[in-house]
Amino acid sequence: MKRMIQVLFASVAVFVLAACGSSASGGEKTEKLVVGASNVPHAEILEEAKPLLKEKGIELEIVKFQDYILPNKSLYEKEIDANYFQHIPYLTQQLKDNPKYKFENAGAVHLEPMGVYSKRHKSLKDLPNGAKVILSNSVAEHGRILSIFEAEGLIKLKEGKGYEAQLSDIVENPMNLEFVADIDPGLLTKTYEHDEGDAIVINTNFAIDANLNPKEDSIALEGSESPFANIITVREGDKDKKAIKTLLEVLHSKEITDFIDKEYKGSVLAVTE
Repeated sequence: MKRMIQVLFASVAVFVLAACGSSASGGEKTEKLVVGASNVPHAEILEEAKPLLKEKGIELEIVKFQDYILPNKSLYEKEIDANYFQHIPYLTQQLKDNPKYKFENAGAVHLEPMGVYSKRHKSLKDLPNGAKVILSNSVAEHGRILSIFEAEGLIKLKEGKGYEAQLSDIVENPMNLEFVADIDPGLLTKTYEHDEGDAIVINTNFAIDANLNPKEDSIALEGSESPFANIITVREGDKDKKAIKTLLEVLHSKEITDFIDKEYKGSVLAVTE
């Protein structure tokens, strides 16, 4: 009887251990990875990566966010392992504004060209004198946005400011454009729908989420030379973890870059390095 009990206990122990160590193909234990992301295109790209990650032993959980504040807060509070919604200039500003955040860039995934939209005009050249231009209240985006207008010859910025420029760095504004920068990025599509300005500058992820096609519907679109690629952000010391490195490997794979090219038709550009 004692021998039978020992055998039974050993069998139960093996079963429990097997259940706790669920495996991917190849017999490796599955590791869970929780990533916070904006709905479009970030979460969609991650959904496409899910089965590829599962093959490599990573169970991906995606937590969707509607704004640009909570993803970093959740990363700091260790509710998620990484986030995927921001570019380096925005992250730099967030680290400056929140010294408690200790984050690092694990790698770039894609670029979303910033677009200018209008229900009143066909191009930036058509803007009238004193036109009202509405942009987000995200200070980290202002230089990027103003660079579009400078490239079109509508304004001139202080020498050397470029992507770091602020509204106060406009030195020439011959058309007296009125730049209004007090709108949350997520509300800009509503501002456009309500035709509240001559031109509204909208982040591509929000534009796509509102069924706008940046390539077809915008009156001006940022060039592919932009340094504002969206990145995977992690807590300091985590970028070399196996799960994070595997995530970047999959997001840079041919399967995912082909998906981005086909799904977004140039409105989102894959970054492979």
